[in-house]
Amino acid sequence: MSHLVLLGDSIFDNAAYTRGGPDVVTQVRTLLPHGWAASLLAVDGHRTIDVGRQIPRIPVDATHLVLSVGGNDALSHIDILDRPAKSSAQVLAMLADVGGRFEDGYRKLVSALVARARPLVVCSIYNGSFPDPTYQRLAQTALTVFNDVILRVAFERALTVIDLRLVCDQPPDYANPIEPSSVGGAKIARAIAAAVGATNMVLGSSRVVVA
Repeated sequence: MSHLVLLGDSIFDNAAYTRGGPDVVTQVRTLLPHGWAASLLAVDGHRTIDVGRQIPRIPVDATHLVLSVGGNDALSHIDILDRPAKSSAQVLAMLADVGGRFEDGYRKLVSALVARARPLVVCSIYNGSFPDPTYQRLAQTALTVFNDVILRVAFERALTVIDLRLVCDQPPDYANPIEPSSVGGAKIARAIAAAVGATNMVLGSSRVVVA
């Protein structure tokens, strides 16, 4: 019996945004072979610091953990995009400070999950779908600070990564600028199932070499 557990935020806990369509965990379950189960522990609105409360609820029979978190951490600093600044150096310093605080929390969270001694898959933060092209461009640029943290920590730990920027890359993948629709959820579910080896689907992948 294999049991995958979804941890994190509304990327997985997206039932409130699907307009009656299936949410991510429901779509994951339809892809799993006999003998597999999937549990949803992710909570809409949770930030990195909140996911620690999900860890004690991980079932004892869990065999695979999948984490998607960081989007709400980024949203809590969205004012940076409109904050006055005297120089580009000041803007970069603000982003560096925010990224440093996120890295501290994300490293602690990943360490706690790795300590569970179960295969762990982590997800990057997708770019969203904002109606204003200029705002979209700025948001994507700011998110690279958070995604750099996620990718570096994953590479250091030799973890499997689902890059949601490449998964949810079309407007129909979003129910609103920041939440996945059922269409996007189906793509996320396929990526999850492939990442944990629950299906025969072969998705695009890369190999990272760490000296």
